[in-house]
Amino acid sequence: MSPPRTATAAPPRRRPGRRAALGALSLAGACSLVVASAAAVPAAGAAGTAGGRCAGYALPRVPGAAHQQADCLDELTTAGTVASGHTDPADFAGLTPKGLPTPSGVPGIQIDGYFPDISTTNTNHGWSHDAQFVIRLPDHWNGGLVVSGTPANREQYANDRAISDWVLSRGYAFAATDKGNTGPAFYRDGRGPGDAIAEWNKRVTQLTRAAGAVVTQRYHRPPVRTLATGLSNGGYLVRWQLENHPELYDGGVDWEGTLWRSDGPNPLTFLPPAYPAYAAGGAGADGAWKAMREAGYPAGSEFLWPYHHKVYWDLTQRIYREEADPDFDGATEAGTPYCAPGTPGCDADYDYATRPPAAHRAVDRIALTGRIGKPLITVHGTLDVLLPIGKDSDVYARMVHQAGRGALLRYYRIEDGTHVDSLVDAFLDKLRPMVPCHRSAFGALERWLAGKDRPPADHTVRRPADADPATLRTSCPLG
Repeated sequence: MSPPRTATAAPPRRRPGRRAALGALSLAGACSLVVASAAAVPAAGAAGTAGGRCAGYALPRVPGAAHQQADCLDELTTAGTVASGHTDPADFAGLTPKGLPTPSGVPGIQIDGYFPDISTTNTNHGWSHDAQFVIRLPDHWNGGLVVSGTPANREQYANDRAISDWVLSRGYAFAATDKGNTGPAFYRDGRGPGDAIAEWNKRVTQLTRAAGAVVTQRYHRPPVRTLATGLSNGGYLVRWQLENHPELYDGGVDWEGTLWRSDGPNPLTFLPPAYPAYAAGGAGADGAWKAMREAGYPAGSEFLWPYHHKVYWDLTQRIYREEADPDFDGATEAGTPYCAPGTPGCDADYDYATRPPAAHRAVDRIALTGRIGKPLITVHGTLDVLLPIGKDSDVYARMVHQAGRGALLRYYRIEDGTHVDSLVDAFLDKLRPMVPCHRSAFGALERWLAGKDRPPADHTVRRPADADPATLRTSCPLG
C-alpha cells in the first residue's frame, strides 16, 4: 500500500451524488512524508527523437496505446530523468532510504503514453488521463524485461528509485503502469465496488503484453525472460499475475504484497481501532495493547504505531473500505477522518465479517488463491505495521503450499524490515531497509530460473547483532 502521493481527484463516476469527505485533515499525515508535485511533469522531448544515437531506425510503437511519445535519452535512470523531466520525484518520494546509490550510464529510449481509459486522475505530462505507462529500453540490453505496477495509489514513476534504476543498470528493459486510477479517491473509478482494484490487474496484463511487443520491435527478438516485481500493492499485482497469467512471465519477486481474501485476512479485517485507547494510557491501555497484538501488530513494533496512526491506518481503512463496501457509511464518501467509536458510520467500528454479502463479493473479485504458476520469491519485514506479516505474507505462503504450489515459492521474513524504507532513516538502531533484500531476492530468482542454484528454503533472515547501518543499506544475504 505505502503512503499515497497527492493527486488531483477525478469527478465521481460510480456515485455522482456523493460529496467527498477526504479533506486536508485526512491527508495531513501523508503530506508529512510525501512531497506533492508542484507542477505536472513537462512533456518529454528535451532529448529529441531524431539524430544522435536514435538516427537510422524507427522508434517502437506501443500496441493498443491511445497516445505515446518516444525519446532517445542519454540517461534512463533518475540520475538523468529527474533533470530531463522524464520522471516525477513526487511519485517515488518516501519509498527508499536517504543515500540510496543512483546508478548511471544507461542510455536508451523512453516511451511515455497511455492506453484508452475514461478516468482522469493522473495529470503527468498535462494529459489528465489514466492508464499511463512508461517503457524504458536500454541500448545495452541483457535480453530481459521487468514489469511492475505501482505501490499505494501512485503513478507510473513510483518504482523509479526502488526498482527501475537498478534493473536498468543490469541491462533489463523496464515497464510500469499507473494501474488505471490514482490518488486517494481512486475508488471513484468504475461502476461498482471492486472495479478500481480489478482494473489494476487488467492494466498490468495489458502492459506486459504491449511491452513484450515493444521489446521485440526494438531489439528484433522477444525477451528471453519476463519478470514481474513490485512492492505493497505492486507486490499484490505480482501474486495475481502469476496466479492468473503465468504464461506471460517466467517468475516474480513480491515485496510485501497486499493480501486480499474474501474470508479474510485482508486490509479491512485488521486495521487497528484500538490504538487511540492504547495511546491515551490509563486503565484501558493494557487491554488496547492486547487487542493490537491480537490484530497482528508484533511486539516490539510499538515505536512505529504513532506514525502509522497519523499517516496510514485511518486513511487506508477508509478509502479501501469505500472501494469494497461503499454502503457502510451511507451518503458519506470514504468515512469521517479519525472519528470516535460509536459515531454513526465510523470506520473505527467497521466489522468486515458482519457486512452484507455484497462487500465480500467485491473482495472476492480481487482475491488471491495461492495457485501461482511460475516461481515466486516473497520478502516481507517482520516490523511491517501497515500489512502485518502474520496477517499477510505468512498467510499467503500457507495458501501457496495448500494449493500444491509450494515448490514454486521461496519466502523470506526479513527481521526488522518495515513497510517503507524512508522510516529506516529515523530509526537506524531498530530497522533495516528492504531494498537490499529485494535485490538479493531478484538475484536469487535470476539464478533459480537459469538453473544455476535453487534459493535457500523459507526462513527468517536475521539482522546481525553487530550490524553496521551502512552495511545494512547495501547488503541482505538470504542465506
